[in-house]
Amino acid sequence: MTQTAPAEARYTSQAYFNLVETGDLHADDSVELLEGVIIAMSPKNPRHASATTRVDTALRQAVAGRAVVRVQLPMITGAYSVPEPDVAVVPGRDSDYDDAHPTAALLVVEIADSSLLQDRLTKAAIYAAAGIAQYWLVNLRDDCIEVFSAPNMGARSYAERRIARRGECLGLAALPGSSVEVDDMLPTGR
Repeated sequence: MTQTAPAEARYTSQAYFNLVETGDLHADDSVELLEGVIIAMSPKNPRHASATTRVDTALRQAVAGRAVVRVQLPMITGAYSVPEPDVAVVPGRDSDYDDAHPTAALLVVEIADSSLLQDRLTKAAIYAAAGIAQYWLVNLRDDCIEVFSAPNMGARSYAERRIARRGECLGLAALPGSSVEVDDMLPTGR
């Protein structure tokens, strides 16, 4: 069973952003707030970087201006979590986020190699609790995409999970008619 720190020992989203304002954290520090704990993010290896670029390119083409694609930027998902998903498709226009980070997403994508368990367990729970309809986990270890859908916010879990492999196409539930080829998001073989 996973235990979380008592609420008084955890950072809130606002307290986390205050650390930047006071200079205790810098905007370019590679950290994110998950469940009230400031977590250092792993350095990006070449396959992770390649997959991030591929997903970004594929999603920008798929959404074609009907939403905003953000890469490795903060998203407020609750009182105690400010993850920085590798790629997020958020509603609206770029200008909607001039003064505030998004608090909702149509799709969140994480690229996972060394972070596979954290992305599969902790981040999936955070995204489900935030009501994010689709969460794609680009699993570099197994050369596939884990597709999570049907969030149960109260249970902090997704009711549906399936594996998408090369040769398949994934649709964006929130943007009918938008789809992405799995092959376009995965780096070539080793």
